[in-house]
Amino acid sequence: MTKQEFIVLYQEKMELSTKKEAKRLVDGFFSALEETLVKGEKISVLGFGKFEVAIQSARTYRNPKTRKKMQSLEKRVVKFRVGKSLAEKVAK
Repeated sequence: MTKQEFIVLYQEKMELSTKKEAKRLVDGFFSALEETLVKGEKISVLGFGKFEVAIQSARTYRNPKTRKKMQSLEKRVVKFRVGKSLAEKVAK
């Protein structure tokens, strides 16, 4: 599903009159989610899941083309843990 398809679905579910209003609300949600994660904070939605920022440590890997060993840098990554309720619904 693309973002545009999601906006149309959201408009129908929330019974919004215009697609423009639905897009504004969806964009606002994702913007708030992004800002919170950039700050390094967690977002937990009971039954749905938890978004959190974790540190991925540096590692050594081999370039498959040149066979040369290389070093990646430590970086922050976003992780999502699915909630029990959502996991059960998806499994059905």
